[in-house]
Amino acid sequence: MKTSILILAIAYLLGSIPFGYLLVLIFRKEDIRATGSGNIGATNVARSGAKGLGILTLLLDCSKGIAAVLIAKHFAPSSSLDLAPLAAVAAILGHVFPVWLGFRGGKGVASALGIYLALSWPSALAALGIFIVIFALTRYVSLASILGAVVLPLLFVKFSPDHSPVAIGSMVFISLLVIVKHHANISRLLQGKENKFGSKKDKTEGVQA
Repeated sequence: MKTSILILAIAYLLGSIPFGYLLVLIFRKEDIRATGSGNIGATNVARSGAKGLGILTLLLDCSKGIAAVLIAKHFAPSSSLDLAPLAAVAAILGHVFPVWLGFRGGKGVASALGIYLALSWPSALAALGIFIVIFALTRYVSLASILGAVVLPLLFVKFSPDHSPVAIGSMVFISLLVIVKHHANISRLLQGKENKFGSKKDKTEGVQA
């Protein structure tokens, strides 16, 4: 029990590392929360004019999701088969509600991708393919992220050998959390007011991320 609690705590702390915030602060001496949408995720970092930092934020946010799950898999007691998906939940909660930033973090898209890569890489790659297609067709990062989150649990059930209630429930929770964090984007999409990534309006207002 103590080992499991420690692993979940580590997963949360890993997830709570605000890479987007730290990278912009270190390399540009700016607070990314004061730019564009105020989000600390890769999209807002890239939109702020730091595309390289945006890509690095994406990779690091994805990596911390992978790391949290792999640590749980490696150190979990043999009796705790469901610890990896629970660590995944802890990691995504850390990203979305980081203790270091007053529990106001990102939307969890990149971290969720990392989590799925570690738990069921075919599911993650299939969802990433869907994301790329939707984004290429619409230029809406938010829409691509939302639809990717919608299909991820279904893909997990199809491709993952772990069909335990805890694993499936954890994946559904993660996807729902990502979708809920996009509630403002959903509202703008329905109103036709969402900005396309890379558009002139997007660069000046940055409201989508």
